[in-house]
Amino acid sequence: MEFTPYTRISIQVSLSGYSFKVEKDGESHSSGWLGSERIFTTPEFQRRYDKVDIALMTPKFTLVPAPFFDPSNAREALSEVVSLREEDRVESVPLPEYGAVLVYSNSLDESLSKVISQTVLMTDGTSAPVLPEMYYILRDLPQCPDYNKILASYRDGYLHLAVSQGKSLQLCNAYESVDFTTAEYFIFLVMKKLQLNPEVSGIVFRTPLTQEMEMSLYRYFKAVEVI
Repeated sequence: MEFTPYTRISIQVSLSGYSFKVEKDGESHSSGWLGSERIFTTPEFQRRYDKVDIALMTPKFTLVPAPFFDPSNAREALSEVVSLREEDRVESVPLPEYGAVLVYSNSLDESLSKVISQTVLMTDGTSAPVLPEMYYILRDLPQCPDYNKILASYRDGYLHLAVSQGKSLQLCNAYESVDFTTAEYFIFLVMKKLQLNPEVSGIVFRTPLTQEMEMSLYRYFKAVEVI
């Protein structure tokens, strides 16, 4: 069988900039966090890819069980858990593996995600949709190696966190965290609430971690990984 190279780029966008990871032929490399001023000089953004994932770090989301989801009431469902402005656009994306629909708003007064979506194209020339970071966290959660699966992202004052036990989703939420120490507080608060022991659990992050962040987490968790 002839081997066909598969290239994929996964991009995370926040108000302060972006990071990306490129996968090709079983190998990958990551950028770390970059400022928005570098978008037009990033060589990886001048290529086309078989698969493009663009995640926006929006805290405006909620998970609705599929049987109770009504598209006409999506805005009302989201406004019950986050503060929405009149001009905020509300969208939804199904997550059949969880029997749920993720309702969200990408209205964050930023244009970087739109520029990236129009710049980084797929092989056929089409652009990829901009989806919330929580969508990709929930998509990637089953990849966590332990039975207690903990997957997080942290950037620009928000911790995004999802936890499952086996295939049973226990929590997905975003917490306003002015610094990483506050983000760790919320992580341990969730661990305590769900009666999970960090000493026998690993934690996985989708966003880049500084060495200081990683070493701080290693004081409590048996393993720390960035995907």
